[in-house]
Amino acid sequence: MVRKKLGGVRRKRCQFCTKEGCPRPAFVDYKDVPTLKKLCTAQGKMMARKRSGNCAAFQRAVKDAVKRARFMALLPYVGE
Repeated sequence: MVRKKLGGVRRKRCQFCTKEGCPRPAFVDYKDVPTLKKLCTAQGKMMARKRSGNCAAFQRAVKDAVKRARFMALLPYVGE
């Protein structure tokens, strides 16, 4: 039986990293609501690293930014 070769799945690049690499310290602005909405699902959950394509440092920064934006009532805790 001949096996099909699956197409190579391209990894998403971290949208916050530059060409030089991951800038330190990793910071995501909690007031940037449109960017944070892209990183949340319709139910209001945060997207995983695998789906969003963020690196580990920026995924942690996104986590903190989303939590701050929720506390300040810029983002909802649950979906609409």
